[in-house]
Amino acid sequence: MNILQISSASSFGGGERYVVDLTNALVARGHDVYVAVRPGSPLPGRLQLSPEKIVTLPLRNALDVQTARELEKFVRRKAIDVVHAHMARDYSLASYAARRNRQTKFIATRHVLFKLNRLHRHTLARATRVIAVSEAVARELRATQIVSNDRIAVIHNGIDVERYSKTCVGLDRESFLRSLQLRVDDPLVGSIGELRTLKRHDDFIRAAALVLKEFPETQFVLAGVGEIREQLEKLVAELGLADRFHFLGWLDDAEKLLCAMDVFVSASETESFGLAIVEAMAAGTAVVATATEGAKEVIDDQQTGLLVPIGDVKRLAQSVIDLLQDPEKRRRLATQSAQSAAQKFSLTRMVDAIESIYLRREDEITLR
Repeated sequence: MNILQISSASSFGGGERYVVDLTNALVARGHDVYVAVRPGSPLPGRLQLSPEKIVTLPLRNALDVQTARELEKFVRRKAIDVVHAHMARDYSLASYAARRNRQTKFIATRHVLFKLNRLHRHTLARATRVIAVSEAVARELRATQIVSNDRIAVIHNGIDVERYSKTCVGLDRESFLRSLQLRVDDPLVGSIGELRTLKRHDDFIRAAALVLKEFPETQFVLAGVGEIREQLEKLVAELGLADRFHFLGWLDDAEKLLCAMDVFVSASETESFGLAIVEAMAAGTAVVATATEGAKEVIDDQQTGLLVPIGDVKRLAQSVIDLLQDPEKRRRLATQSAQSAAQKFSLTRMVDAIESIYLRREDEITLR
């Protein structure tokens, strides 16, 4: 098939990882895939596409008429079978491009829980399917009645599980930790994610201070970039954690860090799915996460991870302490979480389901 993916993302997060992994997997399956991005996009360097397959357009907003027309011409010229949009501001542009070419399907993926507006009711009315990355996202779509229920397909995010297992097996942990200037023999507790307020990394930092009272040799790491790094660094200094809490910035080999951790922590206020949580599970790392809608879908509490109330710093810290105190429990959770990730959240499973939608094999679509 001829497929056009559209993403106006200007930073790289879970939704952008989804676009990259989906695109590369579709190319490997023999599809002819193009990706429309805005100038300065973080996607091209990660896509296994030749330069002529990447279309750079302004993609300013949902009312960018000129870009919509350019997309429509491109879809017609390349005989695109499927236009797949991944951000709310891109839905109307993708819808227009597909509408003017009757043989072209319009697919939208909804990655977040934030409410859509009335414009999207009109735009998504033309979608063949709206893919929700979790049941939580699907519930939000149903509650707002933006999309009719029969056109919502729940397809959980998928990750390349084998990549994580192979990375962990082949990792020289000591050398890797030394490359990050981290101590080799100390327990390592960490988190990965954009440095945004909604991720509540400040709760993670406050929990670290409590954990250190019980396990003073523990070191903590936070990988990611974002607008509140300076604010978080100030909190670390105020709590006297500077020699134990490390900001790692952006890591191209974040899977190695997950493999090296003893405990992964997600203190987020909201997660539509929790991609970093599933990546930690695939790496065979014990997880402590706040009970967001997304985390509750991927973690079976006390079986494949530990769930704590959102904003409860003491419970967050105590759960980490419990796992550091009980290596056997930590190993059990890690093993079971890796098995769960492989069974439920593989990239192959996700791409199979999306490809079925593209090909209209609706009897094969995994809806739940």
